[in-house]
Amino acid sequence: MSSAEATEPKVEETKPVETPETKAETTTTETETKDDKPVTSSAVFSMFGGGAKKEKKDDEDRGDNSGSAKAQRDAAKAEGGEEEAPESEDVHFEPVIKLTEKVETKTNEESEEQLFKMRAKLFRFIKESNEWKERGTGDVRLLKHKENGRTRLVMRRDKTLKVCANHYIVPDMKLAPNVGSDRSWVWNAAADVSEGEPEAVTLAIRFANSDNANEFKDAFLKAQKENEELFKKAEAEGEAKA
Repeated sequence: MSSAEATEPKVEETKPVETPETKAETTTTETETKDDKPVTSSAVFSMFGGGAKKEKKDDEDRGDNSGSAKAQRDAAKAEGGEEEAPESEDVHFEPVIKLTEKVETKTNEESEEQLFKMRAKLFRFIKESNEWKERGTGDVRLLKHKENGRTRLVMRRDKTLKVCANHYIVPDMKLAPNVGSDRSWVWNAAADVSEGEPEAVTLAIRFANSDNANEFKDAFLKAQKENEELFKKAEAEGEAKA
């Protein structure tokens, strides 16, 4: 170490001493710097206690008021009960058509007595095509009129009950066995009215077995004999009046 460095005294850094005047100047300078920034509405409101918090408080107050009103309405309903809708008058309308009423359908069989009934299948011979055509399956019946005593043959189809044979059993009818079958019969009817208008037809009927076919034959011939007597009697009376 040299003698000069040993004899040179050390100089410490000195900081400026702050006085009250210096602090005032510093504060004034900072305030001026802040004042240079643009003043916003939120800053203005904050100067007077804060506007955002007040608005929120107002909203909460309004919410409390509406809640109180709802609570009051609920309490009023609980005390007095909800108003019930007035009961409507009991209005009764009479139906135009009463479905419970039965509609009577006349078949012209009300004044007749059933002498015979058997299930069978009926055929009609078509001359134009020279073939047998099925007329329907159902019950063939012999019906005797209660007043004049005449017997007719009537047959209706199953389900639809449509008439497929309707004629009197007259004396000139001949019941003949169908070729190659012991349960089928064939005959000619000069005036069958199953289609509405009288027409000449050739019919064949087939039963389930030969016993049923023979029962039909016996009932047919018996009715034919009775009708023959009635027709003769009616002819005699007509000639007497003439």
